[in-house]
Amino acid sequence: MACVDCRRPACLECQAGTTASGHVVCRECAARRAHDRAAGVPRRRSVLRDTPSLIWGLLGLNVLVYVGQWLTLDGPADLTALGWYAPGQTSTVIMEPYRMLSNAFLHSLQNPGHLLLNMLALWMLGRALVRPLGPVRFLTLYVLSALGGSVAVLWLSDPLTPVLGASGAIYGLFAAVFVLARARGGNIRSLTVLLVVNLVFSLTVPGISWQGHVGGLVAGALTAGCYELLGPGSRLGKRAPWVQWAGVVAVLALLVVLAAFGAARITPAVLWG
Repeated sequence: MACVDCRRPACLECQAGTTASGHVVCRECAARRAHDRAAGVPRRRSVLRDTPSLIWGLLGLNVLVYVGQWLTLDGPADLTALGWYAPGQTSTVIMEPYRMLSNAFLHSLQNPGHLLLNMLALWMLGRALVRPLGPVRFLTLYVLSALGGSVAVLWLSDPLTPVLGASGAIYGLFAAVFVLARARGGNIRSLTVLLVVNLVFSLTVPGISWQGHVGGLVAGALTAGCYELLGPGSRLGKRAPWVQWAGVVAVLALLVVLAAFGAARITPAVLWG
C-alpha cells in the first residue's frame, strides 16, 4: 500500500494507520499531520510547505536564468545565445558540449508560457518523485533526462537549428513517474493518457522540439528502470546499492557514446555544404 500523502510504499510496520476515507498514512506523514494540527496550520497550505527544497531550488534557478536572459538580451554576454543548443555546436568544427545541458535551463523569451508550463510540470512531478527517490537520485534523473533530450536532438534535428528549454528533463520525470507507478502497482491509466496527449502535441505543433521530448522520455525511463529494478529490495531480488548506480553509470555512458558518434557525423560539409 502507498501512503496517501507522500505516495511512498508503506509496509505494515511503517503504517501509522488509515484516514477516515480508508487511505493508508505512513508514520512520517502521520507525525507531520499531527504537528500541523498542533500548530494550527490549515491543510490547504501544506501543499506548498511540503514541496521539497530541491524543487524550489530548481524552480528558482530556472526563473533566475530567465531574468538573466532578458537582462543580457542582444548584449555581448547574451545568455540565450551562449546557452542554447544546436547539433552543429557539438560537431567536429565547434566543440561546445556544455550546451547539451545549459539549454535545459533556458526558455523562450517570445513565449513566457514556455517557462510557466515547464515549471508547473516540474513542481507537480518533482513533489511526486523527490521523496521516493531522494534528492541525489532525483537530480541525477533530471540531468540525465536533459542530456538524453539533447542527444536525441543531435541525431534527429537539423544541425543548425537551435533548441532550448527544460522539456527534455520534464519528459524524463514523466517517464519516471510512469515507471515507478507501473512497477509498484499504481493506477497509470490517467498518466498514460496524459503522456500520449503530450507526445501527440509535440509531434503535431510546429516549433516544438519533439526530438528533445522523446530523448528525455527514453533517458528518464532507463534511469528510473535502474532505480526500480536494480535497487536494494527490488522485484528482481535483494541487491547491493552499487548495482543500481552501476546501471545509472551505464545509462550515462550510453548517452556519452551516442553524443560522441553523433558529433562525429557532423562534418564541415554537413554544416555548410
